[in-house]
Amino acid sequence: MVNRIILNETSYFGPGSRKVIAEEVAKRGYKKALVITDKDLVKFGVAAQVTDVLKAAGIPYEVFDNVKQNPTVRNVKAGIDAFKAVGADFIVAIGGGSSIDTSKAVGIIVNNPEFSDVVSLEGVAPTKKKSVPVIALPTTAGTAAEVTINYVITDEENVKKMVCVDPNDIPTLAVIDPELMLSMPRGLTAATGMDALTHAIEGLITLGAWEMSDMFELKAIEMIAKWLPKAVETPSDIEARDAMATAQYIAGMAFSNVGLGLVHGMAHPLGAFYDIPHGVANALLLPYVMEFNMPAAKAKYRKIAGAMGVDTSKMSEDQAAQAAVDAVKALSVRINIPQKLSELGVKESDLGKLAQSAFNDVCTPGNPRKVTLGEIEALYKKAL
Repeated sequence: MVNRIILNETSYFGPGSRKVIAEEVAKRGYKKALVITDKDLVKFGVAAQVTDVLKAAGIPYEVFDNVKQNPTVRNVKAGIDAFKAVGADFIVAIGGGSSIDTSKAVGIIVNNPEFSDVVSLEGVAPTKKKSVPVIALPTTAGTAAEVTINYVITDEENVKKMVCVDPNDIPTLAVIDPELMLSMPRGLTAATGMDALTHAIEGLITLGAWEMSDMFELKAIEMIAKWLPKAVETPSDIEARDAMATAQYIAGMAFSNVGLGLVHGMAHPLGAFYDIPHGVANALLLPYVMEFNMPAAKAKYRKIAGAMGVDTSKMSEDQAAQAAVDAVKALSVRINIPQKLSELGVKESDLGKLAQSAFNDVCTPGNPRKVTLGEIEALYKKAL
């Protein structure tokens, strides 16, 4: 079997690392940036922590801040128009997965205009040219979009989330500065942190997993279990923020190359139908899907439990696997993740449509246990 690893050319980590942008832009010869972000990050001054670096270095830029929490085809097309209108030659993406995913789609289409309808990028798109250079600065510790070859865009017309997989979209430069994450509210910290945990667990048990990806995912699980509660409970703890920023990146290094599974397959329709934030959907569904997958992944569940601090040395295989699920549930409850879909406005009458969409999702085939349409609907109902 042939395994592949694709990562960023360059990544920087640590408090204040955003300051390297000026040097990197000069070294690479870029001329003008389109800064892609969202209105809240502009309003609360987070984007300014990055644009101030550009301004001080005399690097011209314009801001596009119309990104939605679940970015849409319309968002992407507006971003492309903005990029062309301002005469930019690179993108600075500031935000969570939404801003970075939008930037990836914009960057790909600018250099591959034959995909300008956006929807033709779904799945593994045969683009020929690398994206416009993207410098990605995450402001949440969850999606790892800055290191992955994936992005997700909502097709409003067909009410579905499109998972796009393309090695040409990976950001040229990733800057993981935990100071940009200090203003995250507790709820967002919790949801994005559980999103990172979902990436790590699904990346560990997915059908494409192998020794190198396992190494990354287990380390990410260990770090998230240790540091996420601290980041939620003490938002100003820069050590916890830095650890979570690194952990989510580590998880992304692996899942980007090996795939995910049913949690993501089921979470994507919730975002498309109800505009539920992706991290919240993943966090809520994770324990339910872990229970379903237990028969197919018991040996790895023991490793998950161990990484989360559970002593499984005297447990049977079944006991250790259940301990992994229990540890995830306990963490979820501790940081106040919603436990039922009904809390988020999901209606039982929509479960059939949600299940069909999840069954067809590009992430679902990576699940370690084969799943039927009826079983997916049953899982949604159990989570309702």
